[in-house]
Order: sequence, then C-alpha cells, then structure tokens
Amino acid sequence: MLERRSTASHVHEEVLDNGLRVLIQEMHTAPLASVWCWYRVGSKDEATGQTGVSHWVEHMNFKGTTNIPRDKVKGIIEQFGGYWNGYTWIDQTAYTETATRDALDRMLFIEAERMANCLYDPADCESERTVIISELQGGENDPETLLDQELTATAFKAHPYRHPTIGWLSDLRTMTRDDLYGYYRRFYVPNNATLVVVGDVDTNDAMRRVVQHFGGIRPVDVARRPHTLEPRQLGERRLTLSREGTTAYLKLGHHAPAIGDPDFFPMLVLDAVLTGAKGLNLWASFRTPPPQRSARLYRALVDAGLASSVMGGLVPTSEPFLYTISMTATDGTPVARLEETALGELNRVRLRGVTETELQKATRQLRARLVFENDSISNIAHQLGFFESIASWRICETLRDRIDAVSLEQVAAAAFERLKPFNRTVAWFEPLPVGAGGEVPTGDGAGPASTGRRVTETQSHR
Repeated sequence: MLERRSTASHVHEEVLDNGLRVLIQEMHTAPLASVWCWYRVGSKDEATGQTGVSHWVEHMNFKGTTNIPRDKVKGIIEQFGGYWNGYTWIDQTAYTETATRDALDRMLFIEAERMANCLYDPADCESERTVIISELQGGENDPETLLDQELTATAFKAHPYRHPTIGWLSDLRTMTRDDLYGYYRRFYVPNNATLVVVGDVDTNDAMRRVVQHFGGIRPVDVARRPHTLEPRQLGERRLTLSREGTTAYLKLGHHAPAIGDPDFFPMLVLDAVLTGAKGLNLWASFRTPPPQRSARLYRALVDAGLASSVMGGLVPTSEPFLYTISMTATDGTPVARLEETALGELNRVRLRGVTETELQKATRQLRARLVFENDSISNIAHQLGFFESIASWRICETLRDRIDAVSLEQVAAAAFERLKPFNRTVAWFEPLPVGAGGEVPTGDGAGPASTGRRVTETQSHR
C-alpha cells in the first residue's frame, strides 16, 4: 500500500511501504531530469571515535556496487551527457544526477544500487583513507578554512555540530572497513531516505520506475543516539591562530536559530542588512556573490579600507548552529581595529535595530535570490530534498511568505538576543612572516575540508 499525496505546488509526494519518501515535480521546460537521493545522516550523527565516517561512507558509495563495476559508475550518466555529484554536511548526505530525460531509469538504478548494494572492498577503503587524510591535511594550508573549523569547535562544547564533517585525524587513522560498512548498513535504508525527481517526466511513469527499483529494498530500524543539547553560552569565547602567512582574518560566530525557530527568518533578514542577501540554497547560494554595496558591514569595513571582503553565513539546519561573519583584513590593518569596528556596527544594530528602508531592501533582495536559486531543475530538486532532510519540504512553498512577514520589531528582537557578547565567539588569524616559524598544527586536531558553511563534494575530489 502506498501513501499518496498531491499539493497545490504540483509536487507529488508518495511514501512506499518500505518508508522511502518520493517527491516528484514535473517541469517540461527542457528535456532533462534531475534525481537526488537524500539520507538523514550527517556528521552530527557520528559517535565518538568515528568522526568523519559520514563523509568517508559517501566516498565509498562511488566505488562500485554488486551490479555496477567501480570503473563504470561515472560512465553510466556521462554517456547521456549528464552530471553527477554528492555531498556530506552536518545534517544530511546527498547524491545527484542530472541528465536527459531518457536517462531517468539509469539514474534511479544507480541510486537504488547505492542504497542496497555498495561493496566496500577493503582495498578501496584503505585507498580512500589516504585520499581523505590528504584532503584533511591539505586543508590546513588554508588559514581561513582552518580558522572556520576552530571557531566552530570553540563555539560548541557539547553538541556534535562541533566536529568537522571531514572528521578528526585520529579517527580517520583508526576506523576500519567494518566501521564504514556498519554505518552504511545502518543509515542507508529506504525509511531514512527521500528520493526527489524533478524535470521533464511523467509522474505516474516515474513512480512506476521508482517502485520497480526501490520497492524491494527492506527497511531497517534507524536507532539514533540522542544528541547532547548545547548549554547556553555564558561568556564570550576567543581564540587566536598564528602561523606563516600573508593575510589576517577575523571571524565572529554567534549561536543561531534552527530552521524551525521563530527568529530564523528575522535573522536571515538581519544578515541581508549586515552583509548582503545570500538566499537559502546551500548548493547554489554561496557560489554567487551577494549584493553588498549598501550592506552595513560592507560600508563600515570594505568601503573604509579595513577589509577586502566581508561575508555573513546563516544556513538552514535541523538544530541551532552558528551565524558567522567572516572578514579579510587589508594589508596593514590590525585585526584588533577590524574587530573594534565590526563589533561597534553589530552593537549599533543590536541596540537600535534596522530601518524600514533597510528592511524593504533586504526583503526584495532575498525574494530575488529565491528566484535565482531555483533557476534549474537541479536546484529545485535540491531544495525539496534539503528541506525534507532538516524539517519538511513544504517549507519551500512558504519561503517567500515567511520572508515577507518579517517585521522591524522581529529583526530588532533577534538582533538584541542573538548578537549579545556572551553569545559570541571571536577568532583571529594573525599571519607570521615567512621564515618566522610559529606553532603550526600537525593535523591531529585539524580537519578543515567541510566545516562551517562548507560541504564536501564528491565529484571535486574524484
């Protein structure tokens, strides 16, 4: 028996007997189809001693299955001129293929195989261990990435959001093939997944194909460990990293609301006022620079010559994460001066709120970003699956209304509460002259490939 549901937005929702949730949206603008398979598992689900396992498992799931030789995985989609990828973050793991509509059956076949029949050859596991450790250590050469990781680990002291998605080096060195395969079998089950199909498809035909490929996969109880709630921060936290480099960086992290919290959208508007509107598509938003010329922190820092760039980051998460502001100091600007100016601007908005003009401009810009980040079937499919992985895909239908409903009073209240000094973590990176030495991390505590707003994409390191 299948649970069927249709909505006014023309998204067809169906739940198979085995618990797989299927979302299909027909879009006949081009002869293309995009398939995404989402699993509600990310770095927050990892146990002590197994940090990085979600990301490593994602890698392994491109290494061949019972019915797809490892050297044929890419070719199945590429022969249709298609695109494939995958990523892991704190709340979810996702896989995608976009190709011509006649490749739909092949795309569904790949994802069904990935769900049920991945091999985890011991030699491949060891080979991928080397790849991931190299990725982790290579990230240490990027001061901003390293600072982002250390900021997150300092801001959280209990919740598993504190761990980098790529994991800690000691765990990557000791995890076994059985650890990886056990994690795969625990979470890669239909009742922990959402399959999204968007494009030039017929809903009934697509559903028939989905049932054919996925209907026989058995569900498994997904036993989740309760997460430790992050205690309320009682005072400002600070850290400084010093190593050879040429550029100074400043990051400010404030504990932020989850997608279901009342002040998430007021904070989104506040960020648009402070650093420019970014939108809500983790896959696409940060790839397009935001409009910043009238943003408060841009005027106070970049126009004043103190910073070469400033960027804010507030992303939808299932549990409270961070609102991060990242600044790159101009040559010769002391980090202390950059911090003083930035905190002065944040304190003004905290005490006085924003103006009606700023609110209206931020709202218009965010509405425009919603349009831009839904400009392809792949982006539309991403949003449906992403929001289902943290709350419900139906939030997609309400994004514009929620943004439009934000009031001056709500922005002021969110700024006053969230920008309090004791809710803040301050992170400096101070460069040392080349040859000056300094304490350089060895990698035992660093894992910067996908923390903060970064996600680890599979295709980029294949």
